[in-house]
Amino acid sequence: MQIEPGKLLRGIHYPEDLKNLSKDQLVQICDELRQFIIDHVSVYGGHFGAGLGVVELTVALHYVLNTPDDQLIWDVGHQAYGHKILTGRRNDFHTNRLYKGLSGFPKRKESPFDSFGVGHSSTSISAALGMAMASKYKGDTKRQHVAVIGDGAMTGGMAFEAMNHAGVSDSNMVIILNDNCMSIDPNVGALKDYLTDITTSHTYNKVKDEVWHLLGKISKFGFSAQDVVSKVEGAIKSALLKQSNLFESLNLRYFGPVDGHDVNHLVEVLNDLKDIPGPKILHCITVKGKGFAPAEKDQTKWHAPGKFDKITGEIAKKIPTTPQAPKYQDVFGHTLVELAEKNDKIVGVTPAMPSGSSMNIMMKAFPDRSFDVGIAEQHAVTFSAGLSTQGLVPFCNIYSTFMQRAYDQVIHDVCLQDLPVVLCLDRAGFAGADGPTHHGAYDLAYLRCVPNLVVSAPMNEEELRNLMFSGAEHQAPYAIRYPRGQGVMPDWKKPLRKIPTGQGRIITEGKDIAILSIGHIGNYVLDNAEKFESLGLSVAHYDMRFVKPLDESLLHEVFGKFDKVITVDHGYQARIKRLGIPDKVIEHGEQIELHHECGFDASGILQTVKDMMNLNVEDKIKI
Repeated sequence: MQIEPGKLLRGIHYPEDLKNLSKDQLVQICDELRQFIIDHVSVYGGHFGAGLGVVELTVALHYVLNTPDDQLIWDVGHQAYGHKILTGRRNDFHTNRLYKGLSGFPKRKESPFDSFGVGHSSTSISAALGMAMASKYKGDTKRQHVAVIGDGAMTGGMAFEAMNHAGVSDSNMVIILNDNCMSIDPNVGALKDYLTDITTSHTYNKVKDEVWHLLGKISKFGFSAQDVVSKVEGAIKSALLKQSNLFESLNLRYFGPVDGHDVNHLVEVLNDLKDIPGPKILHCITVKGKGFAPAEKDQTKWHAPGKFDKITGEIAKKIPTTPQAPKYQDVFGHTLVELAEKNDKIVGVTPAMPSGSSMNIMMKAFPDRSFDVGIAEQHAVTFSAGLSTQGLVPFCNIYSTFMQRAYDQVIHDVCLQDLPVVLCLDRAGFAGADGPTHHGAYDLAYLRCVPNLVVSAPMNEEELRNLMFSGAEHQAPYAIRYPRGQGVMPDWKKPLRKIPTGQGRIITEGKDIAILSIGHIGNYVLDNAEKFESLGLSVAHYDMRFVKPLDESLLHEVFGKFDKVITVDHGYQARIKRLGIPDKVIEHGEQIELHHECGFDASGILQTVKDMMNLNVEDKIKI
């Protein structure tokens, strides 16, 4: 289904076309761009609220800047849909996040307008600063470098490190703080309170508007905007705000706050900022989900709602006819509460993902024992280590791909000190349509080499519960990794029981060939049970459960009994025939599509069994 753009938007293929519009037409193009995003996401799904919140900012930036020569970096990239539509990808936008289609995030290989590949938060300022310093080194003083970062991503430590460096760099860059008081969930922490103080200071905002008005008038008479700002703006901020300006203290010239939905004023401000050298920060106030009432009202729900009816606002849901298995994340959330009810030392920690990880279930039940630390994975792990030193049992829940950012803390602060922290890695394996920036493809490899750490993966919901129960009682670091999406057990709430550390299990006995699996992928082996039988094969299936420590006695049994072995393990270790993620980047797509591409879905496992058993029976069984 091809979505038709509005009257003005259909003539915009690249930003140079946008520049042909008059300022009076900018409001209309924003309306059409917003409607185009609503139409597409309602039909095809994807991220939603963030993109609607920066429509005016996107149009203003491409209207003022000379992209792609000017470098524009979108932090994380959830909000870059409008950017993609305006930069040559409008007619292909229906393939966004689909297998072999456009990436859901800015991607350098996809377009020269995507100056930097993103997906993890808080990287934009560092990248923009590197680009700005490179331009300075090459003697290019005209090129602009702009980082658009949300107030949620601004809580990431890397953003502060970059601002600290930028303040002494004398670089030609602009940091645009897109302040909507949200990341995916509502923001937390002192920075949120600080920004709220700025935006609610009526006196400051009134005088700030007058300063901008004065700046415009004086500039017409030939005076330097830089001189006016340096002599007037700083003094006003210091006098009117109760506290010193955080950004000014880092030597970043601060402008704002401004209305992020007034496209013509944004154009004026951005044009003025181009004439002011040095590092600057523009504070824009926006509304996540702007222009679609349900998304404005419930911003967390509409971050990535999937397909929906744009008229009624009803999100499409499949109505199952049979009992359904829960999502692994929800099993985690409910089980954590169950464990916490029995053990008052158990606490929960998440870096800004309470709803995504279902830590919000714990937060509702035990608000004083649950901590959202903001987008700060490194802090989350070391904070958990600190809790552990005082006798508490922290369950630190971080998406697998984001745990990579806290690897040093896992090693140095948790494992070297042998502290009992339970690391729960959600979204392990393929993340689906979010693509390679979000795939949890490396955790088994990067965790199993760390001393003192147990590394486990449940095959189903019951196993997840039992591993959580076991981890809570384990007096040392303990990692549990599990995938995104539904499990396989509608009747999942079984009595808790302890699993001996490092002990695998036999799922089915067999004598012809053995299949070893770790984690949820083992269910693909079960899916083939009837097909194995129809082939006349006796297939043994072993669920290893742990990659560290390995169940050596079980492995001795397997290799003492079988001369044909397949491992299905996302790339842990080769044993006769290994099925897992190959040594290349796997792009985005539905999880089952990516499993099939890598050859460890049910059909891939069946084909490998047939190949190893030298069977050629395509006429007997269809894969």
